[in-house]
Amino acid sequence: MAVGPTDGPDWMVDALRAGGATVVAPDRADALLWTDPDDPVGLSRVITEHGDHLRWVQLPWAGVEPYAHLLDHDRIWTCGKGVYAEPVAELALTLALAGLRGLPTYLHDAPHAERGTVGRNLHGASVVVVGGGGITDAFLRMLAPFDAVTTVVRRREVPHPAATRTVTLDRLDEMLPDADLVVVACALTPETTGLFDERRLARMRPQSWLVNVARGAHVVTDDLLDALRSGTIGGAGLDVTDPEPLPADHPLWSEPNCVITPHVGNTAAMARPLLSERIRTNVARWIDGEPLVGPVDADAGY
Repeated sequence: MAVGPTDGPDWMVDALRAGGATVVAPDRADALLWTDPDDPVGLSRVITEHGDHLRWVQLPWAGVEPYAHLLDHDRIWTCGKGVYAEPVAELALTLALAGLRGLPTYLHDAPHAERGTVGRNLHGASVVVVGGGGITDAFLRMLAPFDAVTTVVRRREVPHPAATRTVTLDRLDEMLPDADLVVVACALTPETTGLFDERRLARMRPQSWLVNVARGAHVVTDDLLDALRSGTIGGAGLDVTDPEPLPADHPLWSEPNCVITPHVGNTAAMARPLLSERIRTNVARWIDGEPLVGPVDADAGY
């Protein structure tokens, strides 16, 4: 198995070898571990030069947007899909609780501000989760003790076993007016880019919170800022933004009903053991002729 665009981090190479692979140059490899999350030009070059004998490409992270145009049916593509579900879902729950219970408001208030109490229960709330992948699976497991009424919005008409109900994306507008919390956890595709714009934000309740742990481009930033300032929605918890990183002088930073974390749903320290195990597992499966974990759908683009 080859490693690119360079020799790769030692821990990734160690994971390959732990799975049973021999690390070789691309011209001798039947599979490739690509270690750079944002170098499609380099990968395109390798495929052009050696694609005739590369039968499997393992991409490093869950998101494959930079590589979507390279996906094909000539080889198997896998990624880190599902690897980081638990830590990202944990942050989604953290942002949801912080927002609904009013922590941003209290943190922005002066110590002795005279105001009424704020906050709403997550327990028994109506929760809409956009996306039906690993993050949603993990989030719904964590949400179970809160006895929430949950709606999963996904591309396919396949009921999610942990959700109260499942609907397709074309019914998202119907679900928003009753939601106390909306969590965005879907892949970024042309269909989901700008999913939450002025029109859709206006369908949400004035008390509801929007939590985005997927990709910044799912939300139209200027429209979100207007919705926060006008009270169209209760607030937003963002682990991802558009642009990213968000400029230091961007007005979102000063909005009292907005919590922003710097894309830390999965940190490097969290990722290393999780991705290492995924690489080891897939190499062992490849050698044994078993189905690989985290397949990428070349037609869907994720």
